[in-house]
Amino acid sequence: MADKPRLLGSWHTSAVQFGPENPQRYPTTPVAGQKRGYAAFSSQQDADRNGTGLQRRAVLPRPHSTIRSDSDSNGAVERPQLVASAIEYPDGSVTKNDGPSEYSQRQMFAATPTSTVDPLLSLSHPAYGLPEQLVANFAALGIKAIYPWQRQCLCGPGLLEGEKNLVYSAPTGGGKSLVADVLMLRRVLEDRAAKAIVVLPYVALVQEKVRWLRSIVSGIPRADAANLDMPDDSHGFWAPRADKDTIRVVGFFGGSKIRASWADFDIAVCTIEKANSLVNTAIEDCSISSLRAVVLDECHMIDDDYRGYLIELMTTKLLCLGQPLQIIGMSATLTNIELLKRWLQGHSYETRYRPVPIEEHLVCDGKIYGSETTAALLKASAAQPDTGSQCGLPGLQPMRLIKPSDHKELADPVRNAVVALANETVRAGYGVLVFASSRAGCESDALLISRVLPTFAEADPLIQEKRLDLLGDLRSLSTGLDPKLEQTIPFGVAFHHAGLTTEERELIANAYDQGVLKVCVATCSLAAGINLPARRVILHGARMGRDLVGPAMLRQMRGRAGRKGKDEVGETYLCCRRSDLDAVVDLMHAELPQVSSCLISDKRRIQRALLEIIAIGLATSRESLDDYVSRTLLAYSTEPRSIQEHVEASIAELQEMQFVTVDEYGSFEATRLGKAIVASSLDPEDGIFIHDELKRALQAFVMDGDMHVLYHFTPVHDLGGVMVNWKAFWNEIQQLDDSGLRVMHLLGLKPVVVDNMLRGGILRESTAEEKEMARRYRRFYLALQLRDLCNEMPIHRVAEKYDMPRGSIQNLAQTCQGFAAGMIKFCEMMGWGAMAAALDHFSERLNAGARADLLALSKITFVKSRTARIFWDNGFKTIAAVANAHPEELLPVLMQAQPNKVKLGAKDEQKFKDKLLAKAKIIADSANRLWEMELEYDYE
Repeated sequence: MADKPRLLGSWHTSAVQFGPENPQRYPTTPVAGQKRGYAAFSSQQDADRNGTGLQRRAVLPRPHSTIRSDSDSNGAVERPQLVASAIEYPDGSVTKNDGPSEYSQRQMFAATPTSTVDPLLSLSHPAYGLPEQLVANFAALGIKAIYPWQRQCLCGPGLLEGEKNLVYSAPTGGGKSLVADVLMLRRVLEDRAAKAIVVLPYVALVQEKVRWLRSIVSGIPRADAANLDMPDDSHGFWAPRADKDTIRVVGFFGGSKIRASWADFDIAVCTIEKANSLVNTAIEDCSISSLRAVVLDECHMIDDDYRGYLIELMTTKLLCLGQPLQIIGMSATLTNIELLKRWLQGHSYETRYRPVPIEEHLVCDGKIYGSETTAALLKASAAQPDTGSQCGLPGLQPMRLIKPSDHKELADPVRNAVVALANETVRAGYGVLVFASSRAGCESDALLISRVLPTFAEADPLIQEKRLDLLGDLRSLSTGLDPKLEQTIPFGVAFHHAGLTTEERELIANAYDQGVLKVCVATCSLAAGINLPARRVILHGARMGRDLVGPAMLRQMRGRAGRKGKDEVGETYLCCRRSDLDAVVDLMHAELPQVSSCLISDKRRIQRALLEIIAIGLATSRESLDDYVSRTLLAYSTEPRSIQEHVEASIAELQEMQFVTVDEYGSFEATRLGKAIVASSLDPEDGIFIHDELKRALQAFVMDGDMHVLYHFTPVHDLGGVMVNWKAFWNEIQQLDDSGLRVMHLLGLKPVVVDNMLRGGILRESTAEEKEMARRYRRFYLALQLRDLCNEMPIHRVAEKYDMPRGSIQNLAQTCQGFAAGMIKFCEMMGWGAMAAALDHFSERLNAGARADLLALSKITFVKSRTARIFWDNGFKTIAAVANAHPEELLPVLMQAQPNKVKLGAKDEQKFKDKLLAKAKIIADSANRLWEMELEYDYE
């Protein structure tokens, strides 16, 4: 192909070929403090031998060698090493040396103006009014200047003063979060009583944002708010106190152990559901007046068919308050931003700037095409039907060719391409993210990629040690070490999906972030669920399960390519089959869908919206109801007559369900049941089911066992996705005691139905009664799993017993913890105090994953479930006993608590003991704090 002048987004040489500085040598030691380090070749001989594509010489495949799947001698299974396919240019060469790439040359020039050119690019500029310590904290985290687009956005009319709302769009990796952080922190620092809420869609993002914000506000007492009006401090009233005057950042999400209230935070980082509940409570008790900023991250999710309407409900309530409040919405995938601008009555801003440009490629039949040629692919594909050959598409010159593999494991051209591209990236010293369509696909790809990479013995010694540490950390978890991770981690490869526990996913993400792992194979949910960028992103197909991903999800995945400060360019490779080519090319060129309201796509949503504002007292007359509806996003995108019809029908149904009453003056008031449903964050339809279930329990509650209480902790929504293992269900009900059997009888559950399902029967759900009964069977099945967790059975044992992923069992426990809190509120609002007390006691057991005798010990940091039982068995039965023990005395107990006994060398054994001793010190400190609180409480 003739060389052409290259434009941004159009080039014909893989940036991986050139490396960070020199095309033949790479740094071998990660740089401390960097986002991600680069581990590379142990020698140039390795580079030549392994066919990295960095040399012109021909690459000879290695003979099969035998390696172990782990570095120790714990009976690891031996397996043959594979050789990844070579990636060549059409002329047969492995590299194409046309001189340094455009992106290498860009380093010599100032691609972005600096603060010396434009003073407003410095966060210390007086216009932003940020305290010196805050600016220093940003600088310590690598943010020493802002981009021109961020300056333009922040300096929009009335934004820094908090007078206008803002909605803006910027690509993933473009720095959009910083704008919201600056505006939100200004609002919090302006007023001692001010509060802010940050709304995020996923728990992992909430946890990540909490850590980030705590780093940003570290050491900033409110009295230090530079350039902001503060009261006279002549009497020392505003003197900083660690517990009062520092900015408190608290996370709110399902399964959180923290039961914080409105008074306990300055910045609340919440999931969508928790944010809506928090706002409801604050409006009802009139404490909402202190709210000064709300950040809606990923605000394109407002049209998510399952949860998006909650964002609209909450935001509309805030727009009705009539108080000084700044709403900031942001997203990487907004198209009709003007609609949201009109709805929020604010300012809008759009940019396509990315600090690291992304090169996009399509891989089909072992041929790599540039994204600029994909439009021609459809014509070429139509001209040559799918014959299963790898002869390419006529009339199109591929950029590079991936040679077929001789290994049967890599016979599939898509899998072969994924493995070859990942191998090339790692051997060049870079990190790679691979997106697979399923959990099984993640694990399969990770195992194959690990078999083509350099062996453990060939890795850098420092990286070897860190990977062994990672394996040790994973082994020390209560869930033990996943056998497949044990095979892949020594080679710098791991997988990341919902089947893993939260602790496993966090350890893997951190190790990848630090360069210890070079390859992370993940499901599509990782693209939006956590911030893990890479030099190269490889998509193994474009499907999530059986369906193609949407344009927004595709953009999220591809947006993970390129790391600011580490890479000159990011690369994405979408590997697909010929049969999917038409759909994939259409997907690559598809426009992002326009966001819209989904408030009337399901009748329950408009019902819930009206019930909530009546229950919290925000609207009690028809005029105020109409005012609320007129401020919804729905009112800006739907015909008024249609909206009016839905409102009228919803009000009538709320009255019919006895959630709302109307007096003679036309004023609306929520009934006790209506208020209970809102307080427990239930949909109206689910609220009716829960009310009937609890009323039945009040008439005959089984108190001599756990099953009845735990049944009421299981969620009622989204149960259609619960996969019941009927064999496990049958085995468990055969072992139920009299108490458990009475619970089944009271719920109307019959063993004969379970037996019929085991023999291939169908759980009928055609009528309303059948749907309710099916819901009870699924809830009882989940309650059996909760029972095992509360009786201190480890998560991995429960997972094995019910044939479910460990992450799913852990997620069930966390979901049920949040749902249990809602059930307790429901009972309290209904005046069922005894039932609320019983549920509350068992909710503590669910949180602790332990029996009642361990509830006190389980409050200590790191002492949960199995560890608490081992402490008890060793005589540490109270918090005081642990508090009075020396950390050295706790060390043997922690050694017993390790789930896997691994033979370690003397050096590793000492390192392992040192880690446990550090853990013992944290445990002792935590016990001391809890003991002091107990003594203080007793004294008072």
